[in-house]
Amino acid sequence: MSARATWLDRAHEWVVTVDHKKIGIMYLVYALVFLVVGGAEAALMRLQLAAPAAHLVPPETFNTLFTMHGTTMIFFVAMPIIFGFANYLVPLMIGARDMAFPRLNAFSFWMTAFGGALLYFSFIGGSGLYGAGGAPDVGWWAYSPLTAKAFSRGHSTDYWTLALLVSGVGSIGAGVNLVTTILCNRCPGMTLGKMPLLAWLNLVMGGMALGGIGPLTAAQMMLCVDRYLGGHFFDTQAGGSALIWMHFFWIFGHPEVYILVIPAFAIASEIIPVFSRKAIFGYPVMVAASVAIAFVSFSVWAHHMFAVGLPSYGNAFFVLTSMLVAVPTGIKIFNWLGTLWGGKIIFSTPMLFCLGFLFQFLIAGLTGVMLACAPLDWQLNDSYFVVAHFHYVIVGGILFTVFAGFYYWYPKVTGRMMSESLGRWHFWLFLIGFHLTFDAMHVPGLLGMPRRVYTYEPGRGWGIWNMIESVGVLFQIAGAAVFIVNMIRSYDRGQPAGSDPWDAWTLEWSVSSPPPPYNFASIPRVRSRRPLWDLKHPEDPDWRYE
Repeated sequence: MSARATWLDRAHEWVVTVDHKKIGIMYLVYALVFLVVGGAEAALMRLQLAAPAAHLVPPETFNTLFTMHGTTMIFFVAMPIIFGFANYLVPLMIGARDMAFPRLNAFSFWMTAFGGALLYFSFIGGSGLYGAGGAPDVGWWAYSPLTAKAFSRGHSTDYWTLALLVSGVGSIGAGVNLVTTILCNRCPGMTLGKMPLLAWLNLVMGGMALGGIGPLTAAQMMLCVDRYLGGHFFDTQAGGSALIWMHFFWIFGHPEVYILVIPAFAIASEIIPVFSRKAIFGYPVMVAASVAIAFVSFSVWAHHMFAVGLPSYGNAFFVLTSMLVAVPTGIKIFNWLGTLWGGKIIFSTPMLFCLGFLFQFLIAGLTGVMLACAPLDWQLNDSYFVVAHFHYVIVGGILFTVFAGFYYWYPKVTGRMMSESLGRWHFWLFLIGFHLTFDAMHVPGLLGMPRRVYTYEPGRGWGIWNMIESVGVLFQIAGAAVFIVNMIRSYDRGQPAGSDPWDAWTLEWSVSSPPPPYNFASIPRVRSRRPLWDLKHPEDPDWRYE
């Protein structure tokens, strides 16, 4: 058989697979590709804003860049990454052989993949028959009237709408699969109270996906009706309301932040105990806090709308709920600190990224409480302070734990260890770049720099801060490049990992690395929250959770 035929057979095997592990890997690779694309778009924007009165890209291109960057990072980087980790790890952690609905699992991935391809096809197809248009330029939130046919160019908005509709179907399918798998496919002895926290928090995330993505899908369908069937849901000149879109979008948009961050919490909750050599502090409270965050997050959406003229009682309600969600989030911070306290901390690369996450997410929470205060939000709304806060959550919180997860579970997926020295280079370069960019970004926001500006005049005091932000991006690019090199290099040249290189205690480390297609030769039976530790240390009663 020729090498070409062998390659085609392998490619066909991946395309038609229903194995949860291969689907999880495809989610992760897909997300990493779009991370590079979205990062390049961000770098171009930062180069444009590095100095006052710059003209690196025209304003129309800048609008396209920030629309595509935001949409890409949320829908085609963050969402596929969390579903990738969940797909690969959840069945292994709960002692199952696969997801509950393997074919739905494959369908969900390909719908997400098609959505991303459809969005980027807009660079070609958005011009339509008459040559006007291109990629969408309406912002990742697409406020009315920017999406009206009279305002948008060609078919660019239609590609944005359809891409999110299609990927939303995939996300809903993934949520259904996760919830069903965790509730119905656990191995004998694994009650809800004995599940690993990663499984618990992905159960919460899956339920939130089912509740949160529906409103966005409905809004996209309403937008299609407005654009092509003569509807007027969002047309203020025909009796519609632009605020309806804002409500629908943020009913999705704010729970979406927690849909993304709760799986990041899950990764941290697995890694921190292993590298502290202690069980997680306050397991029941951690679970309760996660469920509380899920419920409260659906009642805070309008804190994104304090500046639109809501009635005073509406503002008061959303101020209260926005501050209330900080309580269970703060509890989780104390859980992780309690786990670290008195532990024998091992400062390996996964732990370094988790420690960075703890500090940065704390700062993100504090600035979030500031923005939850309506009078302060009126001053800071639509400024670079909000951009800094949001990136502190998405990059400082989610992306740092994602990197930790890659370093922690890469040995399980490939059977090879990633380089510890390259991992430390990655951590420090990315940490320095992150703080140069997003710490500095708070200052021009406080000085009044609005978000989404293409350029700015000299003499406003913003120039030096924007230059620091842009220099920080170069450090982040260098760190990301080291990470990619580390992954590629370690695939062939990494040290053999064995089945359990970290001396961990959840079920995925009880099978070979990589795991066999069937996961477990015989379905395991567990008696505690740390079943692998029980097998290795049967004499130690302090680690038992009967």
